[in-house]
Amino acid sequence: MNNAVENRIKRRKKLEHWKVIALYLFLYDIIVVNFSYFFGLWLRFDFRFQTIPKEYLQGFLRFAPYYTVFAIVVFYYLRLYKSIWRFASFSELNRILAASLITMLFHTVGITLLVRRMPMAYYVIGPIVQFGLTVAIRFAYRFVLLERGRRQKNGKPAKNVMIIGAGAAGQSILRELLNSQRAHVRPCCMIDDNSNKWGRFVEGVPITGGRGDILSSVKKYKIDQIFLTIPTATVEQRRDILNICKETGCEMKSLPGMYQLVNGEVSLSKMRAVAVEDLLGRDPVKVNLGEIFQHIKDKVILVTGGGGSIGSELCRQIAGHAPGMLIIFDIYENNAYEIEQELKSRYPYLNMKVLIGSVRDSRRINWVFEQYHPDIVYHAAAHKHVPLMEGSPCEAIKNNVMGTYKTAYAALKNGCQRFVLISTDKAVNPTNIMGASKRLCEMIIQSMDRVSQEGREDLLPSIHAHGKPEGLGEKIAVEETDSTVNGRPEGRSHRVRTEFVAVRFGNVLGSNGSVIPLFRKQIEQGGPVTVTHPDIIRYFMTIPEAVSLVLQAGTYAKGGEIFILDMGDPVKIDTLARNLIRLSGHKPDEDIEVVYTGLRPGEKLYEEKLMAEEGMEKTPNDLIHVGKPITLDIERFFGQLEELTRYGYEEYAQIRALVAEMVPTYHSAEEDMERRLEKYRSMQAQAAAVHEMAVTKVE
Repeated sequence: MNNAVENRIKRRKKLEHWKVIALYLFLYDIIVVNFSYFFGLWLRFDFRFQTIPKEYLQGFLRFAPYYTVFAIVVFYYLRLYKSIWRFASFSELNRILAASLITMLFHTVGITLLVRRMPMAYYVIGPIVQFGLTVAIRFAYRFVLLERGRRQKNGKPAKNVMIIGAGAAGQSILRELLNSQRAHVRPCCMIDDNSNKWGRFVEGVPITGGRGDILSSVKKYKIDQIFLTIPTATVEQRRDILNICKETGCEMKSLPGMYQLVNGEVSLSKMRAVAVEDLLGRDPVKVNLGEIFQHIKDKVILVTGGGGSIGSELCRQIAGHAPGMLIIFDIYENNAYEIEQELKSRYPYLNMKVLIGSVRDSRRINWVFEQYHPDIVYHAAAHKHVPLMEGSPCEAIKNNVMGTYKTAYAALKNGCQRFVLISTDKAVNPTNIMGASKRLCEMIIQSMDRVSQEGREDLLPSIHAHGKPEGLGEKIAVEETDSTVNGRPEGRSHRVRTEFVAVRFGNVLGSNGSVIPLFRKQIEQGGPVTVTHPDIIRYFMTIPEAVSLVLQAGTYAKGGEIFILDMGDPVKIDTLARNLIRLSGHKPDEDIEVVYTGLRPGEKLYEEKLMAEEGMEKTPNDLIHVGKPITLDIERFFGQLEELTRYGYEEYAQIRALVAEMVPTYHSAEEDMERRLEKYRSMQAQAAAVHEMAVTKVE
C-alpha cells in the first residue's frame, strides 16, 4: 500500500513531457524576441558590433526587459505553449502570426515613444526574424516527429493506397494517413475528375487523373486499397466509380456521407468497407419529415416486434419525432433491452415503455391497449425466415396470422386511430407458407378496415387457442364513462374509426437474416460464398428506407391500402455476391469460390410487388405507390380464419391446403418454377415459329 502511494507521489512530482517542452520553448522565446531586434540593428551596421552607435544599443537594452515580458505574456495567451506541435497546422501558424503582429506594434510604438527612434532596418528586420525563428522551432519539432514516424512505418510492410477525391475530405484523410503511426499504409496517388488538379501534388502525393485513369494508376502504383472520399457524390456517381474500382481487385473503403464533412467528422475512423448497396444505383427514398413529425408528435405509439431489425429502426426514427409515448413490445427480451438502452442514451427525456409479451397472447395484448390506449400501431412482429417456416407452418400461422388478427382486434376494440402492418413482397403470388401467411395478414387488415368503416363488428370471429376461448368474439362496444387511464378516457361515447393499412417492400439490406451479412461472414472466413441459384433476383432497400416508407405511409393512409415502394430494378443475387467479393479485394472463383446450393424450400426465383388484380395508384411521393384493395367476402374469410386458427393450434398436417383455399394465388415453389419454365418454352416456340416463317418467306 505504501509503495503505491509513493509511486503516485513520484508521478505527481515528475513534470509531464509537454510541460518540459513548454519550458524549453519559453526559454527559447526569451532569447529569440531579443536576438531578433538586435539582429536588425546589427544588420543595419553591416554586422560590425563596434560601429553600432551607443545611443541605439542603450535604447535597445533599456527597452528589452519590458518587451520580453510583454512578448511572453502574448505568446502564453495565444496558447503557443499549450499546443500539440506534433499536429501543428494553419491554426497554430495563424496564432504565431497574430502574436508577431501584436508584439511588433508594441515594440515599434513603445521604443519609439518611450526611448528613442531606431533605424528603419531595426523595425523591419526585427519582427521578420522573430516570426521566422518562432515558427521554425515549432514546426521543426513537428517535422522531426513526422520523419521519425515515416521511418518507423517504412520498416513495416505497408499497403499502397489510392485516394479518390482530392477535395477537403480527401485531403483530410491523406494528412491523417501521412501522420498516423498506426495506419500501415502508403498513400501513392490521388484521383479527381477536376482536370485543373491533374499533374499537381497534395502533401507530395500526385493527382494522376480522373476516374478514367483509375485502372492504369492501380497498375502503375501497385495499389492494394482504394479510399473513396467524395461525400458529395450522387448515387449514380458513386455507382459508376465503384463499378470501375471493383474491376481492380483492390479492397475498397468509403466515407459514407456529406453530413460528416459538414460536421467536421472526416477521419480514418469514419471510413467503412464499401457496402454492396452502393452499387444498387437507386436514389434513396426521400420522405416528408414535416408530415411525419406532425403525424407522430404527442401521439402514443406502439411498435410490436420493436426489438427486431425493422422494429428497432422504427423506434429510433419515432423517438426523434417527439411522440407522447413510445411503447416497445417484443417477446425477445435481449433485443428489447438493447433498443431500450440505446434510446435512453440518445433521448433521455423520451417517455418510453418497454413491455415483454407475445402478440399471440390475447389477454396480454388487450391489456397493453386497455392500459395505454395507443393512437398508432406499427405491427412489425412476425416470423420471417422462409425455410424455417416451411418446416413449421403452424407456427407461421399462429404468430403471423393470428398475432396480426389479435393485435388488430385490440386496436379496433380500443379506438386506435391507425394500424400499420409491415408486409413483404413475398406475399405476392406466394410460393411459401411465410409469404402466404403475410398475404393472409394483408387480407386481415383489409377486412378489418371494412369492419371499422361499416361498423360490422358482429362478423368478427371468436378465436380459440387449445379449445379455450380467447374472448375476441364479443361485439365491440364501449360504454360512456368518465374514468380515465393515463389521462385518456377509458370509454368513448361514439365508435372511433380505425384506419388499417399495410406496407409492402422487398429484402432489407443488413436486417437479421439478410443475405449481405451472410456473404460478408463467408468472405471473412475465406469462402465459399453460397448462392442458391445463378438466376435468382430480388428487390432491395435499406433499413432506414423501409422505415421511412412505413412512417410516410402512416400519413397517407385512408384505410385499406397496401403501400408499395418503387425499389428500382431487381438485383441478381449472384452478381451481388461477386461484387461484394471484388469490393473486399478478392477475385470470385479464384480467391473466393462461389457455390450454388439450389433453391431452398419455398423459395422462388423472382419476387413481385403487385398481384395482377391489384392495380396501382400514385401518392404525393413518386417512389411510393398504392395497391388498390381487392374485394373480399369478409364473412366467409373470417369463418375460414377461425377454422385456420383451430387447425394451427392442433398442428393440423393439411394446413397448407386450407391456406391455399384462403389465398388463391398461393402455390408451391415447384409449381412456380414449372409455370415459368412453361412460359419460357412457349416464348422459345413462338420465336422458333417466327424464325421458320421468315426463312420460308425468304426461300
